[in-house]
Amino acid sequence: MSKRVFLFLQGHPSQFTRSLVKEFSTHGHTSKIINFSITDWIYRCGLGADNYWGKVSNWQIYLSKYIEKHGITDIIYYADQRPYHRIARAIAYSQGINVFTYEFGYLRPDWITLEKGGMGVFSHFPDDPELIRELAKNIKCDWPEGNYPYPFYIEAINEVFYNMAPLLFPYLYPHYQRDRFYHPFIEYPCYVPRLLRSKKNNKIADDVINNLIKSKDEYFVVPLQLQADYQIRRASPYTHIKQMVIEVLSSFSEHAPKNAKLVFKLHPLDNNIENWPKNIKAIAQEHRCLDRVQVIDGGNLDKLLLYSNGNVLINSTTGIAALQMGIPTKVLGIAIFDVHGMTDHRPLHEFWKTPLKPDENLVKDFMNLMVASVQLKGNFFTKVGKSTAAKNIVDRILADNVNSHGTFISPPPRLKKAREIGVPITFDQMEPPI
Repeated sequence: MSKRVFLFLQGHPSQFTRSLVKEFSTHGHTSKIINFSITDWIYRCGLGADNYWGKVSNWQIYLSKYIEKHGITDIIYYADQRPYHRIARAIAYSQGINVFTYEFGYLRPDWITLEKGGMGVFSHFPDDPELIRELAKNIKCDWPEGNYPYPFYIEAINEVFYNMAPLLFPYLYPHYQRDRFYHPFIEYPCYVPRLLRSKKNNKIADDVINNLIKSKDEYFVVPLQLQADYQIRRASPYTHIKQMVIEVLSSFSEHAPKNAKLVFKLHPLDNNIENWPKNIKAIAQEHRCLDRVQVIDGGNLDKLLLYSNGNVLINSTTGIAALQMGIPTKVLGIAIFDVHGMTDHRPLHEFWKTPLKPDENLVKDFMNLMVASVQLKGNFFTKVGKSTAAKNIVDRILADNVNSHGTFISPPPRLKKAREIGVPITFDQMEPPI
């Protein structure tokens, strides 16, 4: 077996990179690491990492020389839309180097996504329903066993530390470019009032959901995402979620059945900066449908979806849960699950009137194919979860089973739609000509 040299760029805000490096080492492969911030250094101290202290504008030249000097064969990073990673992917494409990107799983809560080449707009996973059916024929339906739970506070502590330390010690990596939409000094304090109201908000939300179900009213759900999420800025036509809200409410007020209601549900990790309840109600008032619009902060999302007529979203993984329940789903951005026959590809105004249910068999084929090729078990935080995830990731990479079973389609099949709906694609993201 030929030895490979793996380059780790920014990793998940935890000790997880250590687990990956250790696992690759047991197979006799070399790992190189580049730090970009003080938290990268802290999490990976003692692994012999190099430090990049330059500007983003000089990163392309530095990385090209680094690849040549160390004979890099593969690049691995967490979150493929970070500034340094977009440039790294473009360089890797041009030099024929493998790129692997990982994030939290499309399935939740103890799954991890591992894709070759990219995610979102740049996912190579097929979107052709007939191809998905054909490829799934050879997939065994046995899903991996084992659960790997972890307390949320561990994730929260790591996230806050990862983003605050570079601000408190900026002189150590003076040119580090943060990838946060909001400044942490503004964002984190804004969580406090919402946390203090969470018990009350959950009670109100549960009452709204129960009343909707009891009344047997027709209603649609809009699960809101986080404005800071790269899936909004890099995999949708919207620069701000408010644009989506205006589009949805305008269409709903004009085309939805007059007895239908619309329920917006805040994301569980919303930071309270946008004040969605106030803003959504103001927009609903402008479109003369305030009496048919509800905004809830909390409550059981699965229960809310289960009794709904359908849901409209940008690209939230809530869509996968809805499809598994058989709930009609309309996607407004770019999502791996936006497949003809699963989601409704008609214009939004038609969706309100006659929402189309997903093909149950196609959803099953899609899920089995995804689990077999781009989903794996584990987590980033607990000892057992990290070791399981690291072993699964390394095993798949070394066995060339990432995007296996024919799920690496080139060029990325979602690029065409992305351009059609106006998703911003910059030079450092471009797929090379095929």
